[in-house]
Amino acid sequence: MRRQHGFTLIEIAIVLVIIGLLLGGILKGQELINSARVRNLADNATGIQAAYYGFIDRYRRIPGDWNAVQASQAIGVAIVDGGNDNGQIDNPAGANLWQEPNALWVQMAAAGFIQGSYAGALAAPTNANGVAPLNAFNNVMIMGNTLDFLAAPAAQLNLVIGSGVPVDVMRELDLKLDDGTPDAGDLRSTVTAGALMGAPAQSNAACTIGAAPNIIWNIPADSQACNAVYIF
Repeated sequence: MRRQHGFTLIEIAIVLVIIGLLLGGILKGQELINSARVRNLADNATGIQAAYYGFIDRYRRIPGDWNAVQASQAIGVAIVDGGNDNGQIDNPAGANLWQEPNALWVQMAAAGFIQGSYAGALAAPTNANGVAPLNAFNNVMIMGNTLDFLAAPAAQLNLVIGSGVPVDVMRELDLKLDDGTPDAGDLRSTVTAGALMGAPAQSNAACTIGAAPNIIWNIPADSQACNAVYIF
């Protein structure tokens, strides 16, 4: 008589239960990570918005647009970056594209409205040059009056959330801050090419799908390089 070797039904059932628990734990852990990232992005957006208006309320000037000499005198810290005092954050194409958007971070940080210390300068911000704050995915955020987003109305102040955001996280952020649609409301997907502010203000083409007025976040495509603006 040969003995039969193999697993019993009970042993197989135990293994399947363990695998199920492990998979459930992994999925739950990923869900918690994504939720934390959404909260981080949302807190950044609303915190910067509050800091911007808090600065205006205190100094009666637009951060970044305020000329450096007067900003230094009022804030009490030497500031070499500022703008032309025309009452808005200018980002004209050309040599001065980054002057006021970058000076904004310098002045708000110097006044204590945001954390960090920023380098200013006329160069485009990167995740390594210390010119602008970074989002939860280590990509730069930008403030300006641009038209680099879907279904753009007249130019108005907005915060570029920063690229490198997974599409499912961006959709959850849109639901948390706005209406869940990428081409309407206060949170909108950025354009996929030709942005005035260049690559930091662009999104992967796979992040959305459809044609207006039925554009939606393209969750099945699973893009990991989405971007959006939060309109003030």
